[in-house]
Amino acid sequence: MKIQMDHKMDRRLQMSEHKRPGAVIVFILIITIASLWLFSSQAHAERIKDLASVSGVRDNPLIGYGLVVGLNATGDNSSKFAGQSLSSMLSRFGIQTPPGVTVDTGHVAAVMVSAELPPFAKQGQKLDVTVSTLGDASSLVGGTLLMTQLSGADSEIYAIAQGSLVVSGFGVNGQDGSKVQVNTTTVGRVPEGAMVEREVPTSFVRKGRMTFNLHQNDFTTVKRMVDAIDELYGKGTAEAVDAVSVEVMAPKNPRHHVEFLSMLENLEISPAAAAAKVIINSRTGTVVINNSVKLSPAAVTHGSLVVNIKEGTNVEQPNMLAGGDTVVQKDSEITATVETNPMFLFDGGVSLDQLVDAVNAVGAAPGDLVAILEALKRAGALKAQLVVL
Repeated sequence: MKIQMDHKMDRRLQMSEHKRPGAVIVFILIITIASLWLFSSQAHAERIKDLASVSGVRDNPLIGYGLVVGLNATGDNSSKFAGQSLSSMLSRFGIQTPPGVTVDTGHVAAVMVSAELPPFAKQGQKLDVTVSTLGDASSLVGGTLLMTQLSGADSEIYAIAQGSLVVSGFGVNGQDGSKVQVNTTTVGRVPEGAMVEREVPTSFVRKGRMTFNLHQNDFTTVKRMVDAIDELYGKGTAEAVDAVSVEVMAPKNPRHHVEFLSMLENLEISPAAAAAKVIINSRTGTVVINNSVKLSPAAVTHGSLVVNIKEGTNVEQPNMLAGGDTVVQKDSEITATVETNPMFLFDGGVSLDQLVDAVNAVGAAPGDLVAILEALKRAGALKAQLVVL
């Protein structure tokens, strides 16, 4: 009897679905909208590893002085660095330079070698190095870097570099002094040209706690990070130190530190909106406005005076029978035009796209836009920090 009732219920549900196709479509639309909303909300979330770095886990700069040999007469000519270094290197191989003899350094260049030692780098790992000329060498194309010691800030040697250079630029000189150059020929790279010889101890757990440092200080983002970690691992797991740092309790077993940190840095949070700023580069005329900028009601008009000066010459030919000389007179034409741009009105709470549309409607150039923004800031209508580079 129960089975028969179940079959009847299935038939009724099938009949109701055929009779009400609109309800099914509405249900599908609701599910689609909900999924789109959920996707858009997650699209604004970012991983902690993209917002912050772990305290103690950082790169260490390395630097060294070396020689590049095998150049095609593009090495140091008047610089004394290469000659002294070459003589010193030859003496270590038992070759003494005779007194008064000048060492030819046309095929040698004195260079500075730099590299970045990543955290947790082990002995034997390879590093990329950058080689830059120190003297007056014109090109490093075709050169080979000789063994160079790379030291850290503590003057300890952490890597040894050597290898053939890869130079992206090239140059051609003509006998008449003409020159064509593409990119830079005095800087090159040696991919995996350095080998790590000394390890740097790196500890990302201190006194049982891990510390995350935000790339940009923000109290709201720090609070959201603490809330997200506490929600996942329990109240009191994370603690806000200031607007940059968040301390997290680490597992007592050191074997779980890496796994725990991996889970933390992949945790997604929604960072706070950036403070309203207008960045102006006065040298290039670049203006960057973020989406948090708002305007109070204001009326703006902007015009400029354009002066054009055109220089020309008039040649007067005298009468051949009367005699005389040909006279050349200068003819200057000066015109001044005053651009009359209409006034436009900003309503209260104008957003970024409305501001851009209004300025584009007037046809303001980047320089004019800078003047408008500075005037709005002085009038108190621009609700943002104005940063001039």
